Amino acid sequence: MPAAERSSSDDIVKQVRELSEAVAVDISGDVDLHRSPALRETLAKLIDANPARLVLNLSEVGYMDSSGVATLVEALQRIQRKQGRLLLHSLSPRVQSIFEIARLESIFEIYPSEDEALRA
Repeated sequence: MPAAERSSSDDIVKQVRELSEAVAVDISGDVDLHRSPALRETLAKLIDANPARLVLNLSEVGYMDSSGVATLVEALQRIQRKQGRLLLHSLSPRVQSIFEIARLESIFEIYPSEDEALRA
């Protein structure tokens, strides 16, 4: 299915790319209470396809609230049940600090760049 058809109605998912070693997802804009449901739905559909690795690009996410964090935690649990991996990369300093405050950097695999996430 083309990336445009996979993106949510409010374009929180900018692009989905199927790579040989992973499915890469570019997320754009704030991940908050209003936009998290669309992201949750898209990630659930992608995980249901059983990718070995789902790599999320958060470089264009300026803000994430607790519902956004909960969406990612849910996606992590879901993919781990299927023996897959969820990798995050390119977190902005603001989003990185949210993960650090919540002590989630020890739960999630977080990388500085997509290349490093794909090599992991």
